[in-house]
Amino acid sequence: MQRARCYLLGERAVVLELEPPVSLESQQRIWGLSQRLHGYASVLEVIPGMNNITLILRDPQQSALDAIERLQRWWEESEAQLPESRQVDIPVIYGGEAGPDLAVVAEHAALTPRQVVELHSSSEYVVFFIGFQPGFPYLGGLDARLHTPRRAEPRVKVPAGSVGIGGSQTGVYPLASPGGWQLIGQTRTALFDPQQQPPTLLRPGDRVRFVPQQEGVC
Repeated sequence: MQRARCYLLGERAVVLELEPPVSLESQQRIWGLSQRLHGYASVLEVIPGMNNITLILRDPQQSALDAIERLQRWWEESEAQLPESRQVDIPVIYGGEAGPDLAVVAEHAALTPRQVVELHSSSEYVVFFIGFQPGFPYLGGLDARLHTPRRAEPRVKVPAGSVGIGGSQTGVYPLASPGGWQLIGQTRTALFDPQQQPPTLLRPGDRVRFVPQQEGVC
């Protein structure tokens, strides 16, 4: 079992953070613990993250220290939750204007751009959690050969639908925003639509495949 540490964050929050590495098994246990914690009156909000979980307390002055002790114990007792999983295919245009950092990723991996596309689109990814933006999926399962550091200087504006790599993860920007991930492609699939219910396309536990539609690489 991964070791965990609990600590106060600000005036109202308690965080449980796991030691690396990130794993699907640990993330499934975080999902299970999150579900359990929703039933406690002292907890105002439960925020699962990547390898961590944050609790917002209703009355932190009365319950913060107790919450730290209980959260540590509950983690040790927690079990994996296996939510209903869907297979979602996301069409992607790789390279060119749609993926301006494809060559950077290829050079870092000592591969050709076409090999990067083949590796990225041949894996099946699991949605570990949704965060950063509404509908932004943090995906586990990126081939280790494609792990690439984030850009030293983030972009002021990343277009909506951009598919990127940041460290050991890959994901899709649902909305235009600043961002530092290496952009290798783009999709026209909407990952967030406030007019829909639910407004997000993906949810934790879903399985995702990227399907090349057109490649801007030789």
